Amino acid sequence: MFRALSPTTVRWRPLEGEGLEHLTLTSTDTPDGAVIRAVGVLIGNRGGVPYGVRYRVDCDETWLVRKLIVDTTDGRSLHLRSDAPGKWATARGAALPKFDGCIDIDLAGTPFTNTLPIRRLGLTRRSGTVRLKMLYVPFNTFEPIVDGQHYTCLDDFKLYRYEAEDRSFAADLPVDEDGLVIDYPTLFQRLSPETI
Repeated sequence: MFRALSPTTVRWRPLEGEGLEHLTLTSTDTPDGAVIRAVGVLIGNRGGVPYGVRYRVDCDETWLVRKLIVDTTDGRSLHLRSDAPGKWATARGAALPKFDGCIDIDLAGTPFTNTLPIRRLGLTRRSGTVRLKMLYVPFNTFEPIVDGQHYTCLDDFKLYRYEAEDRSFAADLPVDEDGLVIDYPTLFQRLSPETI
């Protein structure tokens, strides 16, 4: 089992190019219930294009994403909400039916969003491979699209395989007691607590 969430701060760096992510993960009680909140700041480049991004992901106590806010340093922003699992709308309430069925989100520049399905589903080796539709936000356009992804637990609460549905990419992701990625082969490396 993963441990009960306590305030946590982690950093990752990309293995290609320059960059850094600083993430703070907290759990707070609100009038609407408990909220797991992830706030991250990233700098980096994707395809040779530099970016600066601040994001916030709000989940309920079951790790179901309820709100996504992404703001870039060049003035672009994306604010989405999910009032029901797999149903997305703009911050002002306009429905986005093209994302129907996307329970989780995936932000291209961070390993944090791998934690969302891992924690929400509580996968074990007995679970087999789970196929998911993700609301994916690429960091070159910041225009969300639907992306198929597969998750398989290889070692309960310790190691998970991520695969793109089109089989163009796969990685085995070791996670810590919070379900946060420790090492993301070819993409990201977690920095030790002493460097934070």
